[in-house]
Amino acid sequence: MNLHRLLLLPLFCLVFAIPHLVLSETRYVACASPTCGGNQFLYPFWISGKQPSYCGEPAFKIYCEDDRPTLLISGKNFTAKKVLSYYDNSLLLVDDITYREPCGLPLSNWNLDGTPFDVSPSNYDLYIFYNCTTQPPLSPYPVTCATAPSLHSFAFLYGELVDKTDSVGNYGCRSVIRAPVDISRSKSDVLRMTTIDIVKIGFLANWTANNCSECGDSGGRCGFNDDNKFACFCPDGVHPKTCPNDRNVRKWIGIGVGTGAGFLVLMSALLFALYTCRRKKYGRASVISRGLFSKYSSRMDFEKGSFHYKVPIFDYDELAKATNNFDPAMELGDGGFGTVFKGKLRDGRVVAVKQLYEHNYKKLEQFMNEVDILARVQHRNLISLYGCTSRQSSRLLLVYEYISNGTVADHISGDLAKPGLPPWSTRLNIAIETAIAVVYLHASDIVHRDLKTNNILLDDNFTVKVADFGLSRLFPLDVSHISTAPQGTPGYVDPEYHQCYQLTEKSDVYSFGVVLLELISSLPAVDIMRHRHEINLSALAINKIQANALHELVDANLGFQSNENTREMITAVAELAFRCLQPRHEERPSMQEVLETLQQIQKCGCKGEKPENVVDSSDDAALLKNNPLMLSPDSVTTRWVSSSSTSRTTSTSS
Repeated sequence: MNLHRLLLLPLFCLVFAIPHLVLSETRYVACASPTCGGNQFLYPFWISGKQPSYCGEPAFKIYCEDDRPTLLISGKNFTAKKVLSYYDNSLLLVDDITYREPCGLPLSNWNLDGTPFDVSPSNYDLYIFYNCTTQPPLSPYPVTCATAPSLHSFAFLYGELVDKTDSVGNYGCRSVIRAPVDISRSKSDVLRMTTIDIVKIGFLANWTANNCSECGDSGGRCGFNDDNKFACFCPDGVHPKTCPNDRNVRKWIGIGVGTGAGFLVLMSALLFALYTCRRKKYGRASVISRGLFSKYSSRMDFEKGSFHYKVPIFDYDELAKATNNFDPAMELGDGGFGTVFKGKLRDGRVVAVKQLYEHNYKKLEQFMNEVDILARVQHRNLISLYGCTSRQSSRLLLVYEYISNGTVADHISGDLAKPGLPPWSTRLNIAIETAIAVVYLHASDIVHRDLKTNNILLDDNFTVKVADFGLSRLFPLDVSHISTAPQGTPGYVDPEYHQCYQLTEKSDVYSFGVVLLELISSLPAVDIMRHRHEINLSALAINKIQANALHELVDANLGFQSNENTREMITAVAELAFRCLQPRHEERPSMQEVLETLQQIQKCGCKGEKPENVVDSSDDAALLKNNPLMLSPDSVTTRWVSSSSTSRTTSTSS
């Protein structure tokens, strides 16, 4: 066969297939999923003006005005902020009044009864009180709009306020509006938000509709036929449920495309041969090493030597396949600057893949920083980095070892929490292993800067793996602190660092003190449902200690009241946490001191010994004054004991 015939063969096959393609069902083409507001909407949703009505169900009609997707539900407009998952039929909705009205706050209650949508029970309730004659004693979120002169409007996220009191009557309010909001993933951020910002978060809703999975998996697009019955639109026509795989049209299309592809492969081989010959003739071409990130950008510090470690480079397509194209069902949680997915590599390794939220300079800096840190260190209590994608990849991804047992936060105050579990001995061991990891980091001149129970992973044996180094910093050897804008998680941030912008190793000590409080109390570091003065666990703990009420802070299921040995250890750990939380970093112990103290507490506890010179622990004021194991500065110990003694004297005299 000569060259002319070789060129004509794939052309003939493609021309033969074209009539069949033209005759394919136009509804398949018409029901391609368009976008609105940057979001792509699949069945059962359909966008008016961009798709025919048969491409979705009637109740899921979306109006795309000003590039904002709007759903009309029960006579009320809602903005479809984001479809979270087509697997469990969940999306984030926002009351459209937020965008269209000057006040931006709902003025009346509503419900989704009688519609295919329902409000998820995971939402929190925001109560908005309008035009009240008096204000509550607690400081609520302010509401400055829709308020009559001389009256007060305000909002609360505290549901119990409405459940336990007749708030309308007590405060003389004309109306109370209940608005659901989905703050489960960003409780700490809510503390800095205004009322309107909280409403704009939106609420989680679920929908009920025909299942499109079979049709979609077969390559079709779901919709309705002329009889208003569910149909699967395929390239060759309309079918009841799925697209067939053995029809002649598909066969001829495959022949044409396959022959054309074969021709392209042949041409590519010829071009590659020519390229190889040119390389041999003119010398080796310059090749950029994918293992050296320092070559990627002349504007970043990597060329200056701050990043020079080689790490394995993964192909983006391989990681997408490993995570089933970043299937929401594979999501493990949110990291410091991205979402983490479970995946399985071609070599059989199960991994955790962190996908960067946005490909911008700030996120890139954190990405490179985490790779830099983890490439320098290796420890049994630190997460292992398997590799990452190239900076030139369409997405920035980090690949870690997969840790199967969740985080410390999950087990003590999250979805995996059970009364009395983990037991105190395990919690103390978690504290010690975490301290070991942080001591190792500090010895390597690294400050973690985001130490928290959500970043402490656990394997099946409850072995600690400290993770998330996106905010970590390498310290020069000749400085005591670094001046940098405060970053970290509310509830864990060193107050001195927040005020003075000076980051030191003692900033990690403060965060670790909060972790210790979580381990003894089973309470989250931040909880907006607590009293405003006790939203931060550190403030709550100090209040309980000063009120001689340590037993009210400690998780009652850990044996604090029933086991004297456990009570002694928990009290000693509480005193250590108190020292870690001192406002001035000079008064805090080093992490090495913290580790030695915890190990001594564990040693005495295992032997059933009582440390010398300890005040009788039957009193909550047993705060280990003069205990040589604590190594406390006198000023800190005095403050601990004197505050408790004062509280005890006051309570006795009363």
